[in-house]
Amino acid sequence: MLALSLSLTGCFSGEGTTTGAAGEGRIKLAMLQPPRSGLSPFSDDAFKLSRWSTAETLVNLDANGDAQPGLATAWKRTSGQSWEFAIRGGVTFHDGTELTAKAVVNTLTRATKASPKPRILDGVELTVKAQGDKVLVTTADPDPLVPQRLSSPQLAILAESAYGANAKVNPVGTGSGPYKLVKVNGTTTAALDRYDGYWGKKAAAAGIDVSFVPDGTARAAAIRSGSAHIAEAVPVSQAALLDANTITEVPMPRTNTLYLNAKSGPFKNAGLRAAARTAINAEEIVKGVYEGRADVAKGLLGPALPWAAENRKELTGRTPAANPAGTTITLATFSDRAELPEVASVLQQQLQKAGFKVNQVVREYAHIEEDALAGKFDAFILSRATVLDSGDPVAYLQSDFSCAGTFNIAQLCDPNVDRAIRTASATEPGDPRRAAIMAAEAAVLRTDAAIPMLHERVIQCDATSVIDSAKDPRERILITADTKLK
Repeated sequence: MLALSLSLTGCFSGEGTTTGAAGEGRIKLAMLQPPRSGLSPFSDDAFKLSRWSTAETLVNLDANGDAQPGLATAWKRTSGQSWEFAIRGGVTFHDGTELTAKAVVNTLTRATKASPKPRILDGVELTVKAQGDKVLVTTADPDPLVPQRLSSPQLAILAESAYGANAKVNPVGTGSGPYKLVKVNGTTTAALDRYDGYWGKKAAAAGIDVSFVPDGTARAAAIRSGSAHIAEAVPVSQAALLDANTITEVPMPRTNTLYLNAKSGPFKNAGLRAAARTAINAEEIVKGVYEGRADVAKGLLGPALPWAAENRKELTGRTPAANPAGTTITLATFSDRAELPEVASVLQQQLQKAGFKVNQVVREYAHIEEDALAGKFDAFILSRATVLDSGDPVAYLQSDFSCAGTFNIAQLCDPNVDRAIRTASATEPGDPRRAAIMAAEAAVLRTDAAIPMLHERVIQCDATSVIDSAKDPRERILITADTKLK
């Protein structure tokens, strides 16, 4: 009985395994996904290197997505297509070599030639060259987001020794952050030690011991048993079993949206799209399916982008709802995300109550994506990231809602939407661009081709012995130089 009670007390409150002075213990971290590409920085594995504070980028992003100095101390646009970046001095990589403009050019040039290319460079032709302690970046077309692009963890700068033959990249011992990656055991564990030669603030903890635990119940159990100090992405179903004082719910730039086929079928009629919009009770979905651990959507962009609500204006000019009068529709989603089939069932009931007849289709994502993109469903429920690697939502708006969009499940082609997205894309970063983005969001919402329902949260659990772990909506950082154990 004692063992059972201890296992149910939530995040354990012990001091952890410490070595040396208080706070200098090794942090035990349970992560959701194991490496998929051998921790290559050109893949999604780059976000692990970033979250462990072992690999760094030229540019960082603040909460608003604005560019801040990283391994580059300053930059300026020298022409419509050219940029100049000043490289930070006094930085050494974990293999002892120095950060130079030449090393930066080596990384970025290899990124442009990688196959597949880092997604932040999709559709971008970029060349780089060194000029003294400066790096010159040139794009084929004018691009106001070059600094933000260079903040992507997939463009982290590694020592030249990281790059081998056959496009192999080995991040072990080749980063520049406060922690040095010293060992990777396939898809099971990784180890990092504090790097005492770090150019910035030295890491407070002695190191990080990472375990890859794909099963959400097992990650929660690792916290309860004390075998982990931090667990990322705890499932909603497990959160209630953990000590509420150790749970942090971080708003994610991810929106659960109902896409309506605006090109063919019943929802070609704008009035029926409006009827679907008015039928949806998102609060019921948040309370019933997500157990209150999500945010009811006011637009496509949620609380992970704090400036969105501040810049959002009251929406006018919407089409009035028509009478569904028994119109039959096909509502589809996928089973890979556990909540979506439940959302589909609730939506089916809400739409039928409004007068629609609803047929439901649920498959694995790999078996339904092609049909969804081909417009074979009247309505499709999708959990979609709204901010990609640049920290800017314009790429999402372009891909999902422009006439030429490559992920246009709504089959939307509206001249007002395209015009607003083009304006946002061409606007310089900062307040003017944010205002243009919100105007584009409003243009999309007026069509009722996309009905945002809720914004998801990621649930993180920290033991009470943990101090100052990062709670990052973009999931770029987790353990920083300030993170330590009591």
